[in-house]
Amino acid sequence: MDWERIKERLEAVLQAPMHIYLLPEAEWNRLAGEQHEGQGSFSRSVIRGQDVLFYLAKENKEIRILQVSEVPLSSSERQLVELMLESKQTQERKVWGSYLSEDERKAHQLREWLLHQMERGLTHAELPDTLASQSSLYSTKIPLLLYGDYSQNQSVSYTELKKLLESFFEAEITLIPLLDKEWLILAPEGLLTSGSEERDLDEEESIEQTLDALGSGLYEMLANEWIGECHLAINYPVKPAKSLLTAILQLRETIMLGRSFHVSSNMHLPWELRLEKLLHLVQEEEKAEFMEQVLRGTDHALDAETVTTLEHFFALDCNVSETAKKLYIHRNTLLYRLDKFKQETGLDVRTFNHAVLVRLALLLYKVTKRK
Repeated sequence: MDWERIKERLEAVLQAPMHIYLLPEAEWNRLAGEQHEGQGSFSRSVIRGQDVLFYLAKENKEIRILQVSEVPLSSSERQLVELMLESKQTQERKVWGSYLSEDERKAHQLREWLLHQMERGLTHAELPDTLASQSSLYSTKIPLLLYGDYSQNQSVSYTELKKLLESFFEAEITLIPLLDKEWLILAPEGLLTSGSEERDLDEEESIEQTLDALGSGLYEMLANEWIGECHLAINYPVKPAKSLLTAILQLRETIMLGRSFHVSSNMHLPWELRLEKLLHLVQEEEKAEFMEQVLRGTDHALDAETVTTLEHFFALDCNVSETAKKLYIHRNTLLYRLDKFKQETGLDVRTFNHAVLVRLALLLYKVTKRK
């Protein structure tokens, strides 16, 4: 939907300045609950101070809204704006649907159902039989969530993206467009065993290693052949008919955690983010208190070189020799850096207890520093 063009038309008619931006879903729900308590219907507009906020769309845990400022709207004008926005959304869905292929039409039906469940705040819901059967979602699939970091002005063709994905997997996949720049991919479970006969028994991979390799290979292909940078998350196989909505929410959480705690990463795996998930649930005040207790005002010791050194050291199970090789430095140079960190902070990361504390503090430091 071209919201900017609609905004310009409404501004010209109502002679009122308007703005489009994202509002936290919790704030929208709070305002709607206070002003429409007991009505039980979906709120298309709310009042905040002197402004009127109109609902445009839900995007992850935020609501895209149209804000009318400075000029008070009458009750009739407010209702007319609501009707116009609703009419435009309905009209676009009908026009868009008339140009879709049968395959894409099914994907958009799934999209509409999923987004509706999310707007209702549900975290689990089984697919209706009609949707599950027409898209063959009773069989087990590997779920992947793709988020494209491309410009809002760029558009991605459903047909071209699906063709690219099926070329990579060498198998038929289900592709569902969700929010702007967000795509759900359901790949056949058989990909986990394809090629396994070529590996020796002593080289057998775990399911996590296989999924990691599958996702990383797809990310590399998309980064090289797609129209921009992207983020990708993959999870364990699921039965979409039973748990598709839950799988999407878990994948979204995985990308959110990965982007929050590991800004340089584009491939995100839930089994590698369990600690980050736990820390994300901690209150901000408690995070700050923990940081203060561990580092005791020695944040300056976490310069870029030290952070990189510690991250590699922890990733390689605190193995000094392997870390030195990974960093292309002499073993003694690494020991000097660790000793220097110990002198400045009193924390020796070569001991288990201190390593755990510094690992946690380092994760929190990267998040709180950006804030």
